Amino acid sequence: MQKIVKSENKVIRSLVLVPTIELCDQVTRSFMEFGKYLELRVAKVQGGTPKSIQLERLKKGADIVVATPGRLQDFIRDNKIHLENVTTIVLDEADTMLELGFRDDIRAILGECSKERQIMMFSATISQNIKRLGKEFLRKPAIVEVSNRRDLVNVITHRAYKIDKKRKDELVVQLVNDMGIKQMLLFTNTKESANRVFEYLKSKKIRVAIIHGDRTRGERAKALSLLRAEKTQVLVATDIAARGVDIQELPFVLNYDIPEKTDDYTHRVGRTGRANHKGVVISLLTIHDYNHFSQIEKDLRMNVKREIYDGFELTDRQPRQKRPVKKSLREKKGYIDYDKRRKFTYAEQKRKRDAKKVDRDRRKKAEGKK
Repeated sequence: MQKIVKSENKVIRSLVLVPTIELCDQVTRSFMEFGKYLELRVAKVQGGTPKSIQLERLKKGADIVVATPGRLQDFIRDNKIHLENVTTIVLDEADTMLELGFRDDIRAILGECSKERQIMMFSATISQNIKRLGKEFLRKPAIVEVSNRRDLVNVITHRAYKIDKKRKDELVVQLVNDMGIKQMLLFTNTKESANRVFEYLKSKKIRVAIIHGDRTRGERAKALSLLRAEKTQVLVATDIAARGVDIQELPFVLNYDIPEKTDDYTHRVGRTGRANHKGVVISLLTIHDYNHFSQIEKDLRMNVKREIYDGFELTDRQPRQKRPVKKSLREKKGYIDYDKRRKFTYAEQKRKRDAKKVDRDRRKKAEGKK
């Protein structure tokens, strides 16, 4: 924001691209708050809002436009917005935009901007897709890491409960009631799963709301406001819809479904423990999640104790687990490995000697026959 120069010509100087409506709202609020003494004009371009309202705001002039790629492309095709003077471009949550298939939109939008420009990409995780995008559009880029993504946040407590698949919904209700939860963000992997959990919690008199890609902008905004005001105890969400969800001092995140990627786990965890406030992340593990969750732990260099919640003893057949073999003192000091290597060497040498002897005997027998 310090580099953005206010223009008197009502031309757009800076563009911020974001993947979701919620993040568009959040970034715009941040610009308005941090730039309230700079007299910079900020406009939103996003889906879920009438185009006429956004076009009216653009006609008045804007120094910064915060936009989702789809709606911005609509305005570009209709010749309603001009980006040739944009010299500062920000791609926020770049990894999510690529996952949502916005690569071609991003290419087209950048092609409309000034050739003399600075591009900045922000993401909690840097995937190979982001690196490829960077190579395509950046020249001699500098990488700035605020912190390594594998560093654990000390203010966040991680818990993992082993649970029978058919009792996951029941355990969620028990946790909400026993822990007196007033604000929780519950993640599922699919919209179908989100809808089912939402209906179950509602049937159990839990104050619950839901956001995912099929919900309207108004419904999603209302759900977020209810959670912020603690009028909703649980907000059920999918990963994509939850990008841009910023709840101050959110105390609980629950992984109803274990995310497919470690990066998604990182993004979920990042909803709590913000600004050094304490948070708790709870993961529900069925027998199908054990190995995958172990891989996430390995990736993030953490170790979460598996627990069984009282009253939810397991009945699903548990997979066999290798029992750790206690090492002898000789093994700990490395003598056993040395002895094994030496024994293998002697055995190998004997095998070679025996093979040579067999060959000699065969040759002698053959010569005798001649």
